[in-house]
Amino acid sequence: MFKRRTPEAPANPPQVVKPGGKGRPTPKRSEAEKRRRQPITAPSSRKEAYKKVRERQASERGKARAGMAKGDEKYLLKRDKGPVRKLARDYVDSRRTVGSYLMYAMFAIVMLSLLPIPAARLLVLFAPPVLLVVVFAEGLLLSRGIKKLAAERHPDDDVKGVGLYAAMRAMQIRRLRVPGPQVKVGQKDRV
Repeated sequence: MFKRRTPEAPANPPQVVKPGGKGRPTPKRSEAEKRRRQPITAPSSRKEAYKKVRERQASERGKARAGMAKGDEKYLLKRDKGPVRKLARDYVDSRRTVGSYLMYAMFAIVMLSLLPIPAARLLVLFAPPVLLVVVFAEGLLLSRGIKKLAAERHPDDDVKGVGLYAAMRAMQIRRLRVPGPQVKVGQKDRV
C-alpha cells in the first residue's frame, strides 16, 4: 500500500553486450558446480587403488622410455637437453669409434687370458693399456671437434661439458645408447 510503484519491466529485456565481453550472462554458482561435478569412482579397496596407481605409473614410464629412445626433448634428462647436446649426439653417432667396441675387445681379451698359449698371455698383458690409450686419445679428438663445431653453429649457447658428453657417448655400445642414435654411421648431412 505504501510501496512505490515501479514501471513494468518488459518480458524480454534487451541484452547489452559489452565490447570484449563474453556475450552471455554469468552462470549461477550452483549451475557451474553442477557442470564441474564428475562421478567419483573411488576404488573399492586399497589393493585396487594401488593397482590403478601402479598401472598409471607404468604407462607413464613406458611413454617416457619411448620418448627418450626417440630423442623427444620433452622426455630427455637434463644432461641430454638442448641443441648443443643434440649436435654432440649426432656428431658421435655419425662415426665409428674404437670406444664403442671397447667392451667387446675387453671380453675377447679375457677369453684369450684363459688360453695356455704364451703369445696369447703376452697379448693379454699389453692389449688393455694400448686400447685405453687409444680410446682416451679418440675421446680428446672428439671433444675438441665437437667443441669447435658447437661454437660455430651455436655461438649463443653454453658449450660447457659438451666435450666430455661426446667422449662418454663414444665409449657406449651403439645399440645401448640413450637417447638412441638419430643418424646412421657415415651420414654427415645432419652433423
